Amino acid sequence: MANYTAADIKALRERTGAGMMDVKKALDEANGDADKAMELIRIKGLKGATKREGRSTAEGLVAARVDGNVGVMVEVNCETDFVAKAGPFIEFANKVLAAAIESGASDVESLLAHSVDGKPVSEHVIEAGALLGEKVDIRRVARVEGAIVDAYLHKTSKDLPAQVGVLFAVEGSGEAAAEAAHDVAVHIAAYSPTYLTREDVPAELVETERRIADETARAEGKPEAALTKIVEGRLTGFFKEGVLVDQAFAKDAKKSVAQVLKEAGVEPKQFARFRVGA
Repeated sequence: MANYTAADIKALRERTGAGMMDVKKALDEANGDADKAMELIRIKGLKGATKREGRSTAEGLVAARVDGNVGVMVEVNCETDFVAKAGPFIEFANKVLAAAIESGASDVESLLAHSVDGKPVSEHVIEAGALLGEKVDIRRVARVEGAIVDAYLHKTSKDLPAQVGVLFAVEGSGEAAAEAAHDVAVHIAAYSPTYLTREDVPAELVETERRIADETARAEGKPEAALTKIVEGRLTGFFKEGVLVDQAFAKDAKKSVAQVLKEAGVEPKQFARFRVGA
């Protein structure tokens, strides 16, 4: 009979993120040798990589870091929340973030091609999946630059790593500017704007919203003379919902985000928001 205990099983599960039966089988085959069992789990995982290709990866985490005036953020995915909170997966995600910073990559393709420890990140992804026994993906990469960059990570569950991440870059200086940048980063996490300013909204989308507002008002029997004002009012509502600077500020709904930033002497430059699986 293999020489291992329930504590050994628990420890190896925490090291690998693998399922209990896989860990027990590996320990049986390795006669209780944890290092050998870990190697067997990894080998088995590599053999099963092809079978995992079509699986869904809706869990995972967001990791972000600011280095000087540059902020980098990645979303790394796996199949289950059990693996998402496992040490090896978190360690791998941090390795991916470090590679994104080092490479200067702003897209997944460039990041996967970047070499770390003599091999491309794409190979590290395969190896991580082998170790964890699940499909692992790098879904997104974001890179923003500004005089001040704030990174905010939010846990939607205390038992899981960060599921929401925000980078917010501004032009400005001083403590008030940095505080405003952070407050707006937290606001972005909660209110999930799509665009920074109205100018960033595609013209065709604006025209579609305008047409829908006009047709809706006419269907409601609104008077012809009031249509222009009604349509513009509804279009303003559309902007307030999806444009960051037009949104009502989370900490003080009487002010817009634009007002808060202006009062702090800050000009917004870029933002990125990731939510795992969304």
